[in-house]
Amino acid sequence: MNHSMINAAVSIQALQQKLDLVSNNIANTNTTGYKRKEASFQDVLTSVRQQPQGFAREGRMTPLGYNYGWGAKLVQAELNMAQGTLKETNNPLDLAIHGAGLFEIAAVMLNENDEPVQQIRWTRDGSFKLGVDPEDPESMFLLTKDGHFVLNDGSEPMRIPANHRIQVREDGMIMAYDDADEFAEPVEVGQLKLVRAVRPQLLEQLGDNLYTLPADITPEIRETILQTVNEDNNAIDPITVQQGYLEQSNVVLADELTELSMVQRAYQLNSRALASADQMLGLANSLRG
Repeated sequence: MNHSMINAAVSIQALQQKLDLVSNNIANTNTTGYKRKEASFQDVLTSVRQQPQGFAREGRMTPLGYNYGWGAKLVQAELNMAQGTLKETNNPLDLAIHGAGLFEIAAVMLNENDEPVQQIRWTRDGSFKLGVDPEDPESMFLLTKDGHFVLNDGSEPMRIPANHRIQVREDGMIMAYDDADEFAEPVEVGQLKLVRAVRPQLLEQLGDNLYTLPADITPEIRETILQTVNEDNNAIDPITVQQGYLEQSNVVLADELTELSMVQRAYQLNSRALASADQMLGLANSLRG
């Protein structure tokens, strides 16, 4: 196999991964709170070839030698945390985040023994609902649309008093009002657990619009990746919550179709290079015979 075949084959593999990212972005154009993923490439290996000394003519400003590449590889697929447009829903349980923040939730997953366990996950999808607590009829849980618990700042499931309407402040504090008693004081339910995505490139995308972190990340390191939002660190680049709105995907379909066209052209070019290299090897083998 010659260098042209290696270069083309390696680049085709990287372009296939890029194509998968673009197609995933396009498929999630209408997904609430979805963040597009962007690919970064780098050379697999660059060799420096020396030119003959006869090339060192008088007046030549560039040094002898030239770079010889061996293809490119995908090194990172990073989340683009740019703000998506907000859509008004007038639903008091719909929440949208301004800034590079995420809601912290407890998702119920099956472990290796097929037993349900709660695991910490994060999401931008604020289309929440209320679920009944069978052990406490006087309160309800704030849940995601898939039934996962929305957590408060104490990392506990957020409870809402039954037969109360909620009002969510910009800082994520939830107040509950009893419509049956207009003179009753509002009840302070709790503070939503919000985190700031400091290093979004380390987040791993799961299904159902959820994010997680690698298993080897310790709680100390996790704080440098997803910083818990509080009054002390939310003055600069604040993360706020807006009630009655949902954030739309930040995917721009026209941009993704342009990316798709460029990837297809690059893939086609490398495919032709691979076919040409194979044809040249075939000619060489036939001459030998």
